[in-house]
Amino acid sequence: MPALSVQARVEQVYRQESRRILATLIRLLGDFDLAEEALHEAFFVAVERWQQDGVPDNPRAWLVSTGRFKAIDVLRRRARFAASRPLLVAQLEALEQADWSDEDVEDDRLRLIFTCCHPALAPDAQVPLTLREVCDLTTEEIARAFLSAPATIAQRIVRAKAKIRDAKIPYQVPSLAELPERLDSVLRVIYLVFNEGYSASVGAQVTREDLTREAIRLGRLLMELLPEPEVMGLLALMLLHESRRLARTCADGDLILLDDQDRTLWDAQMIAEGCALVERALGSRRFGPYCLQAAIAAVHAEAPSIEETDWAQIVGLYEVLLRAWPSPVIELNRAAAISRRDGPLAGLTLVEGILARGELLEYHLAHSARAEFCRQLGRVEQARAAYERALELTQQAPERRFIEARLRSLE
Repeated sequence: MPALSVQARVEQVYRQESRRILATLIRLLGDFDLAEEALHEAFFVAVERWQQDGVPDNPRAWLVSTGRFKAIDVLRRRARFAASRPLLVAQLEALEQADWSDEDVEDDRLRLIFTCCHPALAPDAQVPLTLREVCDLTTEEIARAFLSAPATIAQRIVRAKAKIRDAKIPYQVPSLAELPERLDSVLRVIYLVFNEGYSASVGAQVTREDLTREAIRLGRLLMELLPEPEVMGLLALMLLHESRRLARTCADGDLILLDDQDRTLWDAQMIAEGCALVERALGSRRFGPYCLQAAIAAVHAEAPSIEETDWAQIVGLYEVLLRAWPSPVIELNRAAAISRRDGPLAGLTLVEGILARGELLEYHLAHSARAEFCRQLGRVEQARAAYERALELTQQAPERRFIEARLRSLE
């Protein structure tokens, strides 16, 4: 195989498999930093060896084995010189004797999520650590998702890794008795993974299908473990949103708003599965925020057109959601729904109230919503200022092009 095609294959495997491989190495090594070092060493070796020997039939298993042997070499070198030699020797012996099967790899990312969401870790560190290690999001991407400084997120991740190592937190899916107390954090992580895939915070594309697909896969795994209403609700919410993916951009990658989407491109199978899950979850009468958000998505999915959407029902669902789980982002979404029901002035009043409280000032969608309402009301200068602020806060290329087009339309 030519060198260029081998290089391309290695890069493809890295994109598709590196986080699964890392999750397995973390389980085998019990050390995040050592596993990351072993992962990169394994891919470095692959570039040279695969050119000589050809790409193996199971690249993932080959890379896990190679990474494991590289880690053994590192531990041997450390054991020669370190004062803590007995501990390193014990770690080395355990690693050399560790047995693993490629069949275990599929569940390793779920194991890693539960490790990262262990109750011994600080709550504000659990989700950033998971997004970094499980999903390979950068510190900057995570910081934007949390509206926080990258340095703050980096410190939380470092402290969480140290806690896992020092407290010897087990790398496993908890027992059924322990699952409920760990569920909220895990659901939140999976939803944040999906959101980053559904609307990427940076980059040239609106969506990252690898992340939405992985989040849905993890949601299905979690539902097999614990078929609770909120797990059903989250899976339904992701399916209903993902059903619209093909209609959300045009051929050149530009954003298409819900009003203008070709609904024949929506995935009917995903919509049917999502709506059935919503019915099951709401029927339990033990539903939470994910079920309610999924119910809102189901109203959208079942509407034949934007004009025939039941906005009154959507507003009602948002009001229930907001009373039980207050959030400025939910307030913003409710404002958008109210503008559909009652007109743009009603929406603008609500959005300006959120911004006046100092909330969502760094959230580009809040400024985009304000700009849109002002545009509809003919308040051109206010619309221009709000779009310009949204543009300053937006780092996704298609969203930037959309806002720039809106600004040009004001001229």
